[in-house]
Amino acid sequence: MSNQRPQRQFDLIAFDWDGTLFDSTQIIVNCIKDAVRDVGGAIPSDEQAAYVIGLALGPALAHAAPDVPPEKYPELSKRYSHYYVTRRDDLVLFDGVLPMLSELRSQSYKIAVATGKSRIGLNDALQTAELKDVFHASRTADETAGKPDPKMLFELMEEFRVLPSRTLMIGDTSHDLLMAQRAGCASIGVSYGAHTGESLELFKPLTVVHSVKQLHQWIKENG
Repeated sequence: MSNQRPQRQFDLIAFDWDGTLFDSTQIIVNCIKDAVRDVGGAIPSDEQAAYVIGLALGPALAHAAPDVPPEKYPELSKRYSHYYVTRRDDLVLFDGVLPMLSELRSQSYKIAVATGKSRIGLNDALQTAELKDVFHASRTADETAGKPDPKMLFELMEEFRVLPSRTLMIGDTSHDLLMAQRAGCASIGVSYGAHTGESLELFKPLTVVHSVKQLHQWIKENG
């Protein structure tokens, strides 16, 4: 019996950031709730605040605080940024992320970040996590388009000359998986972030995993 590994399915693997690689979901939820409270809006539930994670910051806050008037959006964003910065030191990578990324890179996958964060926010997070030189490329909502618009995936595929059929998007929200669908890419949902496994299944990912360990194993066996 042959022990040869099956032929690789993918050449480019794009990861969402918050809730997929970075254990930041609850901190972001708390920052959203505190910011909305500060500007006098009705404080969203944890579920309502978690739903908008992955979207660009402006649309995310507007969706989480529908009763806040548009003229207060700049202040809402400022309050969110204030709370996020004060809690930045509490943010950590999920267990297993570093060895997974290291192995993928050593096997010549192109690995990238496709995130709803701003470029400044992502660069700061990469620096904090000491991942600045790990990824081959990244795209953020403010330099392309916010999820679920597929523009950031199209740009990454064009940069590496990779077809949609050879591209895998991994994320913890429905926004990530819908973006992958619109780009014609395969996807994997991770249930340990912002959205439930049941909600992710609606977008027909290849699988939904419940830990970084399971994600790493799936890529080893199927990627």
